[in-house]
Amino acid sequence: MAINLDGNWTSGKAFDLHTVSSTHLGTDESGHDRFDNTRSEMGELVYQLKYKGDKSKVQQIVTLLDDIKGIEGFDFIIPIPPTKKNRPVQPVELIAEALGARRKVAVVKGALTNSGSEELKGITDPIARKELLDEALELDTSQGKFKGRKVLLIDDLYRSGSTLRVATDLLYKQGEAAQVSVLTMTKTRSNR
Repeated sequence: MAINLDGNWTSGKAFDLHTVSSTHLGTDESGHDRFDNTRSEMGELVYQLKYKGDKSKVQQIVTLLDDIKGIEGFDFIIPIPPTKKNRPVQPVELIAEALGARRKVAVVKGALTNSGSEELKGITDPIARKELLDEALELDTSQGKFKGRKVLLIDDLYRSGSTLRVATDLLYKQGEAAQVSVLTMTKTRSNR
């Protein structure tokens, strides 16, 4: 079930919702909300890869993406850079590499970098998110490789779209890309 994503990009899709249901169980002793989540198939695969470090899920994720047509028409796939750089498994990079290999599209890791260290999950103000991202995200334009080219940005989870919007702006304005599209594995049911 592909979900259209609106933004400053040419086209955008999320493969599926991340969760199909979520029941609030209360708060734990640390004051954190706890939920009983039922994830979509893609949502569970992304969860197992990202939070459990199960790299065997990458091929299953990429196989599900066979339903998304047209990826072969891009010149480059660029993974959105991680905020948690010390995470042992970087899911977006692994998915991008496997997808690029399967669809025969060049993957440019490191084209976008994130110098920020703050997780955006807890920041609900869209203006504050954008300001943080404007400071943190950078595009390597040293080789001019994106000028006039078609680029597909890949991310694991679409929440508010802030990161993808800033990355798209960088690719259009600094990278002079002809077309920027986005593909995420999942989308949250709310845009917090």
